[in-house]
Amino acid sequence: MIRLLALALTLFGLLLPVAHAQGFKVPTDLVKASLVGEPSAIRPGEPFTVGIRLVMRPHWHIYWRNPGDSGLAPEIAWTLPKGFSAGPIQWPVPSRIPVAHLMNFGYEGEAVLLAEMMPPATLAPGKAVTLQAKLTYLVCERECVPGSAELRLTLPVAASGTSSGTAPGAMMLFAEARAALPVPAPWPVRYGSENGRLQVHLATSSDLRASAVAYFPYAETAIENAASQQARSDASGLHIDLARGDATEVAPASLPGVLAFDETTPDGVVRRAYAVGEPPSSTALASTAASSAPATPIPTQTSEDGLTLWSAAGLAFLGGLLLNLMPCVFPVLSIKVLSLVQHSGEPLRRIRLHGLVYTAGVLTAFLTLAGLLIALKGAGAGIGWGFQLQSPLVVAGLAYLLFAMGLSLSGVVHVGAGIVGIGDGLSRRAGLEGSFFTGILATVVATPCTAPFMGSAVGFALTQEAGVSLAVFASLGLGLALPFLVLTIWPAALQRLPRPGAWMDTLKGALAFPIYATVAWLVWVLAQQVGAAGLLAALIGLVLVGFAAWVWERGQAAGRVGGWIARGTAIAAMVALAALIFGLDRDRSTSTTAQAEQDAFSQARLDGLLAEGKPVFVNMTAAWCITCQVNERVALRSDAVQAGLKARGITYLKGDWTNQNPEITRLLERHGRSGVPLYLLYAGSKEPTVLPQILTPGLVLEALSTVSVSAADRSAALSTGP
Repeated sequence: MIRLLALALTLFGLLLPVAHAQGFKVPTDLVKASLVGEPSAIRPGEPFTVGIRLVMRPHWHIYWRNPGDSGLAPEIAWTLPKGFSAGPIQWPVPSRIPVAHLMNFGYEGEAVLLAEMMPPATLAPGKAVTLQAKLTYLVCERECVPGSAELRLTLPVAASGTSSGTAPGAMMLFAEARAALPVPAPWPVRYGSENGRLQVHLATSSDLRASAVAYFPYAETAIENAASQQARSDASGLHIDLARGDATEVAPASLPGVLAFDETTPDGVVRRAYAVGEPPSSTALASTAASSAPATPIPTQTSEDGLTLWSAAGLAFLGGLLLNLMPCVFPVLSIKVLSLVQHSGEPLRRIRLHGLVYTAGVLTAFLTLAGLLIALKGAGAGIGWGFQLQSPLVVAGLAYLLFAMGLSLSGVVHVGAGIVGIGDGLSRRAGLEGSFFTGILATVVATPCTAPFMGSAVGFALTQEAGVSLAVFASLGLGLALPFLVLTIWPAALQRLPRPGAWMDTLKGALAFPIYATVAWLVWVLAQQVGAAGLLAALIGLVLVGFAAWVWERGQAAGRVGGWIARGTAIAAMVALAALIFGLDRDRSTSTTAQAEQDAFSQARLDGLLAEGKPVFVNMTAAWCITCQVNERVALRSDAVQAGLKARGITYLKGDWTNQNPEITRLLERHGRSGVPLYLLYAGSKEPTVLPQILTPGLVLEALSTVSVSAADRSAALSTGP
């Protein structure tokens, strides 16, 4: 068991470079939250305002709707009486909060988040109603601590003919809260780009004297938040120069946000704040994505929210079964089946033990991944399923590990094939270690794939408490392990296995080539994540792996002194390899894909298109997601689908999650998903249609047919103008 644990820890040590979460302690008095109401009583059918008051401990802060370089915006889940509806959060103007080399947008001291409530017109007077809300937040100083609060507010219903009035002590609180909100900008705005930087131009009066200018975009990746913001005034207005946050050179059609500055007036310096290019609040898909525009009801929850533990576990089990059919799992499973042939002459009890140990490895891997994912999300990290493959260190480490396995299968080096579960010269205990390790490896290489049923189950798991989440992930692992487990415990199947023989050496060598193909794919993924220098370093790493394996093998027959020299040389090559791996993250690529700039997804661009009433197809993908790549080649890039998009005037947006992108993470979570792929079709002002995770051209065309030609005509008219 010590060796089994060592193998598991060795593999999951690859995940440590991406575990940046800090502070898992439970918050005590870091944030004091309360739900307060403005009226002393409410009247049927008349909207009223409530506030979520947050008081932070000194030097600690919470976040605005766009948290900046790190963090997580507060989220509110309302539980309201029948007939009530809640409007979006109205966000106060944030402050720029530097933390080390990062720049966050948020609040220190005290903040009040306002929301408008609409009671039903049929509300009976003279009774009391109770509003409930679950608040979740991330509060940070140098470390970050997730927290939550269950809030309640009970208000009486005013009798007919009486005034609702203002609650005692609420007048000042709500007056200050409204004063902290940005007001719509009274000036025309246009956007531009010059020398790789973004410009926001406002046609203010020529005598405006502005200082301490700060621009807070709603889009999380639009600008380089920590860079200085340059502002100047001239006869044509106020001009703000911002460092671009992405690699595109095309100026965005819009960059809505909040502009704050100090204005010098005859009466002194006054702080102003304006909402610039504010998208309609109807485009907000969740309470945390809303603006200070007039309140609209929060949309109903998606179908995934109706899942229970048992239904989610059932979907996870089915998804795990289907993972066995995914191309990313095939190389490892093919090796494991070969190992079963190798052990076919052993007693039945021993073969069954291999199946149980393999299953234990799969479950250990899934629960370890789930625990790390839950902990990171609890600490505020914007990650999801397959998050470890967003790290070049993990991708490179997997490529080197699989390359070494391929060399072993090709006979270049005999490192003891217990590493992959096919060793014939190891002890019986080592063979079980190989089965356990193969279960872990099958799980790790399965993470780039998302099988049908998986997305809803994993999305549900990550919104539940830890025990429920782990149960769902265990069901997923059991589904992945079940086919091999059944093969080992079913006597009739075991009797049909061929007997070991010389043919196994040929088959073993042939199985090296799917492994090499997987290595080539991982190197391609790495090329999307790092620059040219990083890719060269990764390729040199493959050479070092091959050299170390060759030297180690040569040392087996080189005598005592020669053996020590060979092993020392191999170890030195591995040390150099480690140095190369940990240097990869410093050469991140500035562009993750070669996709056309006009197709690149951003939340601001999606909001702008929806505000104009245009139909939009959103493809959330990643280079390391094999399911995504297959869907694109088979369905989305087909001539029929491309013609269907063009004929109906549907704008195609592609979001690349190869590297971490908080805007994409938020959109995934908004639709109950924890990873890619995700396909959304927006038509008009309705909620988007969520397409399945496995696509065919016919399935996509059927979805596109729901976009009426009249909607396409309206889109074309809006895009061409009068």
